[in-house]
Amino acid sequence: MEQIEIINSELQGLNSIERLQYLANKFQGKIVFSTSFGQEDQVITDMIFRNDLPVEVFTLDTGRLFEETYSLFSRTRKKYGKTIKAYFPNQEKVEDLLLEKGPESFYHSVENRKECCFIRKVEPLKRALNGRAVWITGLRAGQSDSRSNLPQVEWDEQHQLIKYHPVLSWSLDEVQDYLSVNRVPYNPLHDKGFVSIGCAPCTRAISPGEDIRAGRWWWESSKKECGLHQ
Repeated sequence: MEQIEIINSELQGLNSIERLQYLANKFQGKIVFSTSFGQEDQVITDMIFRNDLPVEVFTLDTGRLFEETYSLFSRTRKKYGKTIKAYFPNQEKVEDLLLEKGPESFYHSVENRKECCFIRKVEPLKRALNGRAVWITGLRAGQSDSRSNLPQVEWDEQHQLIKYHPVLSWSLDEVQDYLSVNRVPYNPLHDKGFVSIGCAPCTRAISPGEDIRAGRWWWESSKKECGLHQ
């Protein structure tokens, strides 16, 4: 796509903050960043808020997040004095799911788990991205095999917008160094072996040597994705 090629060309030679500034100015009012309050997301949130970039920051509140995640949500708002918009799942869809299958249906099959992810995450994301031109994410190439070959700027066919991954090429050490140097608040679960943090019932700590995504939907052997990133 020609627009992607032009953006990639204009981003050459710019640092991480300058790239965000360029996109924020070019697509002002139509650029958003989705945070789940992970380490990578906190780096990007700091870049946006510290530099007063005109980028809306939002999160998907599934209703099943860790208490530590909600606490970090509050601490992040307080530190920067900025708002973070929360999108919730459709109430009736959640009520119907629990009525039909109970609160732990996701443990029973991959199909059930994907159904829960769709209701609690995918559908709210569609609402959050409606009418937007650019979606900023905290994906890193080192997070999984499926993300290892992603381009930094890509066209998202599903949502019909540009997708930008500012820390795609960063290592986990670089992410953690940034948080430390800039005194960015982060989830204390990261210090307890939780590398990738999602919903509480679907996330566990990993042991040394385990894959970085091993703690997500650990009872499955399928592709460890929820449908947000195809």
